[in-house]
Amino acid sequence: MNTATLAALPADSEALCDLSLQIEGMSCASCVGRVEKALAKVPGVASVAVNLATERASVQARPEVPLQALLAAVEKAGYGAHAATSGAEDAARAASATGGDGDAASASGPAGQARPARPALPSWWPVAAAAALTLPLAAPMALQALGLHAMLPPWLQWALATPVQFWLGARFYRAGWKALRAGAGNMDLLVALGTSAAYGLSVYLLLRSGAGAHLYFEASATVITLVLLGKWLEGRAKREAADAIRALSALRPATARVRRGGVEIELPIARLAVGDLVLVRPGDRVATDGEILEGRSHLDESLITGESLPVAKGVGDRVIGGSVNAEGALTVRAGAVGAETTLARIIRLVESAQAAKAPVQRIVDRVSAVFVPVVLAIALATFAAWAWGSGDWEQALINAVSVLVIACPCALGLATPAAIMAGTGVAARRGILIKDAQALELAHAVRVVVFDKTGTLTEGRPALVAVLPAPGEDADAVLRDAAALQAGSTHPLAAAVLARARAQGLPVGAAQGLQALPGRGIEGRVQGRLLALGSTRLLHEWQAPAGALAEAAQRLQDEGRTVSWLLLKGAAGEAPAVRGLLAFGDALKPGARAAIEHLHALGLRTLMLTGDNLGSAQAVARQLGLAEFEAEMLPADKAARVQALRAGGAVVAFVGDGLNDAPALAAASVGIAMAGGADVATETAALTLMHGDPRLVADALAISRRTVAKIRQNLGWAFVYNVLGIPLAALGLLSPVLAGAAMAFSSVSVVANALLLRRWHGRRDDLRSPLA
Repeated sequence: MNTATLAALPADSEALCDLSLQIEGMSCASCVGRVEKALAKVPGVASVAVNLATERASVQARPEVPLQALLAAVEKAGYGAHAATSGAEDAARAASATGGDGDAASASGPAGQARPARPALPSWWPVAAAAALTLPLAAPMALQALGLHAMLPPWLQWALATPVQFWLGARFYRAGWKALRAGAGNMDLLVALGTSAAYGLSVYLLLRSGAGAHLYFEASATVITLVLLGKWLEGRAKREAADAIRALSALRPATARVRRGGVEIELPIARLAVGDLVLVRPGDRVATDGEILEGRSHLDESLITGESLPVAKGVGDRVIGGSVNAEGALTVRAGAVGAETTLARIIRLVESAQAAKAPVQRIVDRVSAVFVPVVLAIALATFAAWAWGSGDWEQALINAVSVLVIACPCALGLATPAAIMAGTGVAARRGILIKDAQALELAHAVRVVVFDKTGTLTEGRPALVAVLPAPGEDADAVLRDAAALQAGSTHPLAAAVLARARAQGLPVGAAQGLQALPGRGIEGRVQGRLLALGSTRLLHEWQAPAGALAEAAQRLQDEGRTVSWLLLKGAAGEAPAVRGLLAFGDALKPGARAAIEHLHALGLRTLMLTGDNLGSAQAVARQLGLAEFEAEMLPADKAARVQALRAGGAVVAFVGDGLNDAPALAAASVGIAMAGGADVATETAALTLMHGDPRLVADALAISRRTVAKIRQNLGWAFVYNVLGIPLAALGLLSPVLAGAAMAFSSVSVVANALLLRRWHGRRDDLRSPLA
């Protein structure tokens, strides 16, 4: 078992420390409640929050509370526990042990010899096995509705149902037993009670009456199969939550090239120390936060800061671990390592946000805590009343079983997954990936939509937005010569110049004697003339007068544009001349303005948070009609702003696409990621827009509202059906046969209601009625 020590604290006796525990064996919200109660009873514990998706418990306790006391409390409640490590540590350990694939490649055999590990079965195999065994039982039931009778022999029915009941369904018995020990009820207990009643009665009738008996094996097997499907979907959502942390950690390089004592060596990232000289080659990812001591280059920090354009860096500038170096070699003095780097702090922010308790608990588990003991009491009372009143013990047993069969949670088990499958199916056809039911519960109530800028509302890559020639120059000639200097370059700004030149049909020649000017630009000869294309810094170094273009350059820079100058080096004794300037910016996505207008039409509040400069943010907000925006925000600032909105009572959706958005996506009530951005964004978010179209945000909220409405309708029907059916069964007015038929009808009605979601057609429907 893992061990951990509580964090060091001040001498203040009232100080509290934080500890994270990994919990094993939870299956529903009732389990969460039992773990929280068990931990809260430990003397010295101040607060507990258990997260079902991540299977973690966050505990605040006094320093003297021993870890073993917490672990023992969880184990006494019937669950496993050990001290949790950070997601970054888990990912690093897995990568070093397995080469990065996360699975052990070998295991120790006799005498210490390595032997291949046994391949793990896929997580969906219990669902597939249960479905394969249940289909022959359920098919004859469906054929009877068509007037066809093809019932399987009774002993074959028993042979098919038994492994479903006691092998594949064993998890429900285990979880149900834990619930009984804790004096509570949950969905697992409902499944265990109902299916055991149907199975037990079938075995009894088979032994008593043989081939002529009406059996209920198909009912027990079908319920277990359907609920296993729901559990599998829930497990997949939990794994995706853990994948977010692993994706963040993967952005950090595994090794770093370091100069120590004049010798270059390659070290594991964990062995870096503050003050080490880290060498960063062109194309490498920066290993850690630090300061540039040698070299100049452009760094792509978009995954960290959200800035779409590469940032020029030189001696004395700070760099962020995880950013990508472009064209120049750099020597960086490490200023922060390990858990103190910007990337590590982002990982902790995501972990902290994911550990927060969900605002909405699962409806079925809340109600089942009362429903289960009530049904069991009614069944016992039915048996006792009929046995005492009539003296017919067999009839009393049949009536009691009828109560349990009609109360069997088939409709309850189908209510949520049927609506989710129908809703997510129609959403997928619209390009919206909805990952879990919790997202649906929250998204329908969203009243504030917060957007990232770069890659979300804009294209996320630089585009050439203006070519301004100097007096006497031609704009096409300026663009053509600039493209000649950039031909063959992989720099993002070069790609924008070449794309514009080709779009205008201009011939792109080849420059001679090209030379990169790290952090400033590039120079070379075009048709015998020495030209340079570079930054304002290069303009000043060449002492070239900006002339009439100075005012335009300042205006473009105020709007957040990046300006490059095309310069001509004159002959000996002649001053360099400015031939023109090129302005680069991040273009709006085609549907961005329509997306904002649609959300406003639905009565939703919108605002934009960006790491870009104020001028760029103002320009984008003006084009989109956004009244609220904030600029120059770090990832932690975005997350804090989202949390502040939630603290004010708002249900907040955050829409983003990059690593810098991950903390805010996790902190929001509902995180919505743009596909094509950073993998961590799509893993952290509950909803993903597969086409990267911001107009799909309103569609996602609308399908969420409709799906939640179907879930509520289905659950309402399931409980009303029980309220009407259970008294009839208790009074002996429903035989187990009719009870089973009623149960099947309730299931069909729930599915049919959910399938009505397929009639939804997106924005065309929802502009008629604002979001409720």
